[in-house]
Amino acid sequence: MGKKILPPTTLLIPLPAVLVSCGQFGRGLNIITIAWCGVVCSEPPMLSISVRESRHSFEMIRSSGEFVLNVAGADLVRAVDYCGSHSGRKVDKFAETGLTPLPAAKVKSPLIKEAPINLECQVRKSIELGSHHMFIAEIVATHVDQEFLDSENRLKVAALDPIAYCPNVREYWSGLSKLHGNYGQVWNK
Repeated sequence: MGKKILPPTTLLIPLPAVLVSCGQFGRGLNIITIAWCGVVCSEPPMLSISVRESRHSFEMIRSSGEFVLNVAGADLVRAVDYCGSHSGRKVDKFAETGLTPLPAAKVKSPLIKEAPINLECQVRKSIELGSHHMFIAEIVATHVDQEFLDSENRLKVAALDPIAYCPNVREYWSGLSKLHGNYGQVWNK
């Protein structure tokens, strides 16, 4: 069987499905689910998220220049889906999902207590791309629940069980438990 040519689309899979918390205590908080995200630089550590201008979180992030990217495990998939399918203009997503906002160390946006990894971010650049604006942000603080770190502070990925989103089929997946090798050394199994 040969390959079939499809119209250009975002078939890069899987994508991390993360919870981005924004806003400030006393001024309004929100959570938005983002799958358009990724690492863009190692020194300094930077990532990007892309958000539609029509989203409630867009203006909160744009005006504050800050957000927290919260990596969710499979146990939070219901909250991830809820925060991606409901508007913060109409509901308090922290109250509705039972997620707990915690003060961050370096930004005014909250961490999500239940997320095993929290990356505090300060926006360095915003680029209008079309349907989305990309926020390129420096990671200024990283928080990891100790149960997901080994004795050398390396992440235990299988224990975390991160979730991924496949946009064209609109499905959430998890199960990164099979190790195939290390950088520079892949095993034939």
